[in-house]
Amino acid sequence: MRLKGANLAPRTEFASALNQAAAERGVEPEDVLNIIKDAIKAAYRKDYGGKEEDEIEVELDAESGGAKIHIDKKDVTPPGFGRIAAQTAKQVILQRIREAEKSAIFSEYEKRIGSVVNGMVQRLEGPNLVVDIGKTEAILPATEKSSGEDYRLTQRLKLYILGIREGARGQEIIVSRAHRGLVEGLFKLEVPEIGSGVVEIKGIAREAGSRSKVAVSSRQAGVDPVGSCVGQKGVRVQAVIAELGAEKIDVIAYSDEPAKFVAAALSPAKVEKVSVDEETKTAYVEVPEDQLSLAIGKDGQNVRLSAKLTGWRIDIKGADKIQEPEEEEKTKDKKPKTKEKKQVKKAIKKTKRVTKKKAKKEEST
Repeated sequence: MRLKGANLAPRTEFASALNQAAAERGVEPEDVLNIIKDAIKAAYRKDYGGKEEDEIEVELDAESGGAKIHIDKKDVTPPGFGRIAAQTAKQVILQRIREAEKSAIFSEYEKRIGSVVNGMVQRLEGPNLVVDIGKTEAILPATEKSSGEDYRLTQRLKLYILGIREGARGQEIIVSRAHRGLVEGLFKLEVPEIGSGVVEIKGIAREAGSRSKVAVSSRQAGVDPVGSCVGQKGVRVQAVIAELGAEKIDVIAYSDEPAKFVAAALSPAKVEKVSVDEETKTAYVEVPEDQLSLAIGKDGQNVRLSAKLTGWRIDIKGADKIQEPEEEEKTKDKKPKTKEKKQVKKAIKKTKRVTKKKAKKEEST
C-alpha cells in the first residue's frame, strides 16, 4: 500500500489490499482502516508538527483509498504529502496491524482457557519450553511439566491451556502437561459419550506422570460410564495413557453414597467394609490382609489419591496413619503427639538409668 498525493492506491488495488490484510490477520477491515488513519496522523505530525493527533482528522475513502487531512474542519493536505509520509505510514501500519493481530489471537485463546490444544516443541528458554500451538507460541513452565517426561525439539504434544499472564515480553499463553484438566480434555476427545454429556466426569485426582483416578457417572439409564471410558478392549483409556506417557489411570464409578464411593476409589484393592463418620468426614476402611499394601499403594499413593478424589479422610485398618483429603499435612495435629512421644522416651530412658544404678549397687553389696 502506497500513499500517492490524495490517493493511497487505485480503487481496486486498495480495496483488494485492505480485504487481504484483514483476512490474513483475522481482523475486521474497519480496524485496518483505523490503523491506516492513525498512521497518516503520525506521519503528518512527524513532518509538519503543530497539532496533537486527536486534533487532526483524516478522511479516508474505503473504496478508492483517497485520503485528506483536516484541522479545524479545513483541508490542510500538503502537496506531495503521500510521497513524504509513505514510508513512515507503512511502518506504523505494519506495527499496528501486528498489534491488532496479536490482540485478536490472545482474545481467541482467552476463550479457550481450560481446553486442550495440539502443540509442537519449538525451543528451550531456560527451564521453560516454547511451544507452537498454531496461530502463536505458548510457554510450558518447568512447574507445569509432567514428571518423568523428556521433551525434544519438534515433538508433538497435547497441552492444557492454563491461562494468560504478563511476562517479560508482554502477554504469554501458559500451557500445562501436569494439570488434571489435561486428563479431562483427553477423555473428552476419546469418549464421545463425555462430549455429548451422556457420561459426566465428576472428579479427577492426579499425580502427573505417575497415576490418575477419574470418577465418572452416567446421566442416561443403561449407559455404563466406566465401560464407555475404558472402551472395547481398553482402547479408549489406552489412547489417553499413551498421550500421557504411560501414566496409570483408574476409571471409577461415582456414587452419591460416600461409603460406596470410597470403596470404589480404592480400586484396584478389594474392600471388605467402609463405615463413615459424617461429623469428622472420615471413612473407616477394612480390607483383607493381602489387600492392605495394594489399598495403600506405593508410598501411600493409592490411598492419597483416593482421599483427594472423594474429599474424605481415609483410615484404613492396619495402616500407619489416616490419609487426609488434602495434600497438605496437618502439622498442628501432629505436634502434641510428638511431645507425648518425647515424654514417653525420656521416661523410658530415666527408668533404664535408675534400673542400671540399682543393679550396680546390688552387685557392689
